[in-house]
Amino acid sequence: MLLRIELECLDVYKNKVELAETSRALLLQALSDAKLELTTLLSALGEKSIASVPEQPSGTIKDQLAAIAPALEQLWKQRDERVEEFSGVLVQIQQIRGEIAGTSTPEDQCPDVDGSDLSLKKLDEYKSHLKELQKEKSQRLQRVLEFVRAVHDLCTVLGMDFFSTVNEVHPSLNNATDAECKSISNDTLASLAKTVLALKEDKKQRLQKLQALALQLIDLWNLMDTSEKERRLFDHVTCNILASVDDVTASGALAVDLIEQAEVEVERLDQLKASRMKEIAFKKQAELEEIFSHAHVEIDSQAARERIMEVIDSGTVEPAELIADMDNRILKAKDEALSRKEILDKVERWMSACEEESWLEDYNQDDNRYNASRGAHLNLKRAEKARVLISKIPAMVDTLVAKTHSWEEERGLSFVYDGVPLLAMLDEYALLRQEREEEKRRLRDQKKHQDQQSTEQPSPSKPSGGKKANGYRANGGSNGTPYGRRHSLNASINSNKSSTSKNARRDSMKPVFLPNYVATVSKDDTGSHVSSNEPGLSSP
Repeated sequence: MLLRIELECLDVYKNKVELAETSRALLLQALSDAKLELTTLLSALGEKSIASVPEQPSGTIKDQLAAIAPALEQLWKQRDERVEEFSGVLVQIQQIRGEIAGTSTPEDQCPDVDGSDLSLKKLDEYKSHLKELQKEKSQRLQRVLEFVRAVHDLCTVLGMDFFSTVNEVHPSLNNATDAECKSISNDTLASLAKTVLALKEDKKQRLQKLQALALQLIDLWNLMDTSEKERRLFDHVTCNILASVDDVTASGALAVDLIEQAEVEVERLDQLKASRMKEIAFKKQAELEEIFSHAHVEIDSQAARERIMEVIDSGTVEPAELIADMDNRILKAKDEALSRKEILDKVERWMSACEEESWLEDYNQDDNRYNASRGAHLNLKRAEKARVLISKIPAMVDTLVAKTHSWEEERGLSFVYDGVPLLAMLDEYALLRQEREEEKRRLRDQKKHQDQQSTEQPSPSKPSGGKKANGYRANGGSNGTPYGRRHSLNASINSNKSSTSKNARRDSMKPVFLPNYVATVSKDDTGSHVSSNEPGLSSP
């Protein structure tokens, strides 16, 4: 029994020893695992050590485990907090990347956190990357908003629906309140840029079309002398005729209905222009004739009007081209009239001097000129001035001839005054003036001879032709003026000068010439004038 009891006690002891060894091994394994976990957590969290755990713990295994356990709990808690931070940062990174890429991520899908590296350095790297993504998101959102504003402004000018336009790009762009909800993806930015470019091109084309219509409207208005009241109805069209694309910002300034309205008005005026073209053309022709009339240039008005009728009726020339051609002719006529002005002014002064010469001759033949009648002193003053002016006639003629020669050499044309070459008029005037001076000398000699005869043999009667000769006026008046010396110059001058009484009086006294009269008048006719004791013409 004792032996049996000893064996049983020995077995119990052995079991307890084995149990103690097993427990010790488990405690050692637990201590080893705890130390490994501690090392792993410190490495993952980027910590070198923890103050609550000694580097060389002492005491029993359980004491050592008891010393490590609080540190492990602290590290586990810190690890969980760090994982939560990493998860929050990674969720934001994933969300922004999805917004940039244009892909949606489910809200319940969280990114995996790498537990092997939960250090603050790694967390700072993620946060830095998150800031870069947030900055890029902000820049993209700013670009999106700029594109949206550009689309809004363009749609306003073009008269288009803004919401439907941006909705075609992305539905989120239609949200006017929450800017953060707008899409910032690459596709959205590319579509917005393409939309803005297309709208700008459309705006440019519409502006060019509207400006072309505005120019047509102005040309048609000017062509048909449209009133200012009618023109003001299309101020919204013509106000942008010189504007650049960027200058046009008014709402609906380039709307389709406005352009269609301008097109309808241009078409209406085109149809109206065709019916009023003859009236406009004749008005231009009258202006041209008036310019030539003032410049003393003869034109065939009837032929010109017949040609205008033929061109308009045949339709071979566009009405606008016809009017433009007539405008060019008017400009050329004005230039020609301007070039002739200096010579015409000298011609006018020359003719005025000749009229004064004619008046002076009539005045000198008046036997009652020295009587104390009313206005006699005025005539006397006029006679004194006339004598001074008449003395300048040769210099006037010489200057006029020189100016005319210079004008003809410069242009290679003959200077024609109411259909008569001016130089021919001046040559004939010089010849007639010379003949007149010779006739005066002949009459003086004849009178001297008669006076001598009267002294030697008095006669009660006077020469029969003396009175008649003195009555002959040098301005080519009705007393003995040959019919062949008249010319249409006088009629043309009368038609241009009949507005005032002074000019009417001067026209009645102006000389008339036939071109090449000197070459055409016969010697017999000249001889008949000389034999009749009539003086030659003293003025052209």
